[in-house]
Amino acid sequence: MADQQEPKNPSLSLYEYSSCPYCARVRSFLGSLGETVEFRDVSRDRSHLEDLVRATGSQMVPCLRVEPNEGEVRWVHESADIIEYLRDHFAGS
Repeated sequence: MADQQEPKNPSLSLYEYSSCPYCARVRSFLGSLGETVEFRDVSRDRSHLEDLVRATGSQMVPCLRVEPNEGEVRWVHESADIIEYLRDHFAGS
């Protein structure tokens, strides 16, 4: 993943819900990075769930939405993959 160059400040949104242990794992890692992320709780706001399903075809959380440039969107599922992506693109920056 690290070989893909993305702008320094992409827009990040985490689709998640509070009692999900995998979401908590990603939230914890995000806290250590200090990056600005919009948290979109799919259990509290149905529109977030609908957006996730429409875009990915799945209700699976956590899911990180990365918008590196306006109009470009990348979706990263699975907590381990999200953490790897964040580590590759933001750790030490």
